[in-house]
Amino acid sequence: METVLRAAGIYLVLLVVFRIAGRRALLQMTSFDLILLLIISEATQQALLGDDFSVTGAALTIITLIVLDIIFGFIKKRTRWADYMLDGSAVLLVEYGMPMEDKMKKTGITLDDIMVSARTSQGIDDLSMIKFAILEKNGHISVISRDTK
Repeated sequence: METVLRAAGIYLVLLVVFRIAGRRALLQMTSFDLILLLIISEATQQALLGDDFSVTGAALTIITLIVLDIIFGFIKKRTRWADYMLDGSAVLLVEYGMPMEDKMKKTGITLDDIMVSARTSQGIDDLSMIKFAILEKNGHISVISRDTK
């Protein structure tokens, strides 16, 4: 039972921490982010398993985490409030070539982040050619170009 409680507790802690950290953390992974992810995974592993390194303990931990993920997925499908609280909503960052500074600051997205996404996804190198740039719930930036006609 202790293994299940440990897994559930760590799952909830990580859920809250990554929700607070925001989608900026999901947008790009720098070498610092990779190191941080490795450290978090090691700390999480120690917290999840404690002194129990048995196959049964590991299997029970994995099953608990997957069941929790399925439960939260089901709750998000049924309740808009839970979906918003857990995943947030899409945020409009650029509208008709005009950056929305307040929303960019709130989400931690820079104009450089938007332009990188515009160049790689649409081949756009000028802000005025962006009709909309949207920070999606999954942390990616969608760019919609203006009609060139």
